[in-house]
Amino acid sequence: MQGTQSRARTIFGIGIGNALEWYDWNIYATFTAFFATQFFHSGDSASDVLKTLAVFAVGFLARPFGGFVFGWVADRKGRQVSMTLAVALAAGGSLLIGITPSYDTIGVLAPIVLVSARLLQGLAHGGELPTAQTYLCEMAPPQRRGLWSSLIYFSGTCGVIVGTLMGAVLATILTKEEMAAYGWRIPFILGGLFGIFAIYIRSRMHETETFTAAAEAIAPEVRPALWRQIMDHPVLLLRVIGMTVGATVIYYVWAVAAPSFAITNRGIDQKGALWAGVVAQVIFIGVLPFWGMLSDRIGRRPVLLISCFSMAALLIPLNAMIGNSAVMLGVAMTIALICIGGFTSIGPAAFAEMFPTSIRAAGLGVPYSIAVALFGGTAPYLQAWFASIGAPAAFEWYAIGLAAISIITVFLMPETRARDLGADDMAPASRSVR
Repeated sequence: MQGTQSRARTIFGIGIGNALEWYDWNIYATFTAFFATQFFHSGDSASDVLKTLAVFAVGFLARPFGGFVFGWVADRKGRQVSMTLAVALAAGGSLLIGITPSYDTIGVLAPIVLVSARLLQGLAHGGELPTAQTYLCEMAPPQRRGLWSSLIYFSGTCGVIVGTLMGAVLATILTKEEMAAYGWRIPFILGGLFGIFAIYIRSRMHETETFTAAAEAIAPEVRPALWRQIMDHPVLLLRVIGMTVGATVIYYVWAVAAPSFAITNRGIDQKGALWAGVVAQVIFIGVLPFWGMLSDRIGRRPVLLISCFSMAALLIPLNAMIGNSAVMLGVAMTIALICIGGFTSIGPAAFAEMFPTSIRAAGLGVPYSIAVALFGGTAPYLQAWFASIGAPAAFEWYAIGLAAISIITVFLMPETRARDLGADDMAPASRSVR
């Protein structure tokens, strides 16, 4: 049993690094409307926004590679080492975006640097999330793993809130011209500087006992290749993708891109949209622990099904509710995020409970990152594109269809609540899903 001090260090170390990682990753979407013309100077602001959102999607292409690379480090060298390297790379990418000169100054090099920085952040984020989830779930008491699992999106959303709040404050005190000229750079530069503190904190964290015991039990020279071990569990890989496709689209639309979309496509005031996002996100993090505790009592499957069903059923009504009102945007975002919270709060626990210790980080990281890259990363772009051609309902039905896939996947999966994460480490696929 861990001591109180050790648990506090675990929670703080995971939380601060994860919050910074999410801050670095998501301020891009939050500030898209402000810096798009700085990197793409076509003369058409709508076109520049679409190009910038396309780069947002490109960053996701690196996430599966990050899931494997950082997952390999986590499963072979340790969770703590992998998490420290991931947060360092993410902060470096943020700083690079913040200090890159505009298109007017360096021409085509500006979008090239932007794409490069997002690819670096994609590598980092592809490794951070599965590794941090794995670390946290291995450190958590089995009977409270759902509650502890909620820390991932709790801390991550805190990072998103800080970024959104920073946007709201800057948009309040600066003019549109000042925001476009230099205001948007401030959050990116701060993200790079705060990374130094996160690196220091994570470098002092202890490795999990589960990983240490598994590593000592199997000699490196007889350990199968990681990729071969991962491919020995095809059912688990497909299950991760199926669970993720619907949730990731709806999450990125409502939790990340909603204020920016409201500004550029619904004509909602910048300050009002950003403040609506802040309020909704605050309520979101407040409900996450309750979803986690509920899953510890009634199981993962019931909570996941409630969340997926409600997201699919309410998507069209919530979009219709917004209109061009910042207040209604806040109400719709709040309802959507409460529903999404059921999935995000316990997803880390459910995923960790699927895999044996020897591939827990990489086995989750690769399929999860592929699903997020193909569906989550493209969601803001597709939503904006369908709106630009006058067919916003097409995107809504697309998202509902993906949510249906997640519902079916969750319905068919076994219950994994309180599973012993150190058991059956080298089990074949037929046993590892019990």
